[in-house]
Amino acid sequence: MKVLITGSSGALGTSLKKSFKNAFCPRHGKMDITDADEVSKTILSYEPDVLIHAAALVGIRECEENKEEAWLTNVEGTQNIINALIKSGNNCYLIYTSTACVFAGEHKKYYTEDDTPSPKNYYSFTKLCGELITRQYKNTCIIRTNFAPKEQWEYPKAFVDRFGTYLFADNVAEGIYEIAEKKEKGVIHIAGDKRISMHELALLAGSKNVGKMTMADYEGPPLTIDMSISTKRWKKYKIK
Repeated sequence: MKVLITGSSGALGTSLKKSFKNAFCPRHGKMDITDADEVSKTILSYEPDVLIHAAALVGIRECEENKEEAWLTNVEGTQNIINALIKSGNNCYLIYTSTACVFAGEHKKYYTEDDTPSPKNYYSFTKLCGELITRQYKNTCIIRTNFAPKEQWEYPKAFVDRFGTYLFADNVAEGIYEIAEKKEKGVIHIAGDKRISMHELALLAGSKNVGKMTMADYEGPPLTIDMSISTKRWKKYKIK
């Protein structure tokens, strides 16, 4: 099975390379997803059986401040991949990695695959647009999840009142591998088996000295307060 992974230098992409050991992982300089000709040339020459699209501009503040780049990467980049797959005509199986942040996270907990997205910021909006684009291609699975790398917390503090059914990137990669084996289609949530705060997540990642903060301390673009998701289609994973 020939597997191609976009975004292989990111946190999830790094974990995906461990799960899909012989995958082709073109770097940005070799296949810039915003370059339609480059994308088409790479996909048509490699002819993957499975393509995992994990490349994206993911910073909420970064997307808000650079909307043109966010749209070009997250939306048009995804369209370039779909166009190339349709052109290839080999019925490659596509996994598109989306986010739990497509939900508002205000009125309920544990959003499932049946719930209607309502993004709160530009990052989430572009990821939802990416979902809609991938629906043009029938042999597709859209995966929504929420994860962090299992490493030192990037910031000095973490929210005690922002929640999710978080996983680490390796857990999500394991789930994607299992879904790819079964060639599941439609929307699937890869979720952790318990709801925890971002501060708890930071501690689990091994950051013993990370400080606490609340949403009252935050200034910036709107955030999804509760990113807790559940699933009606798949199993839940234990964060580890």
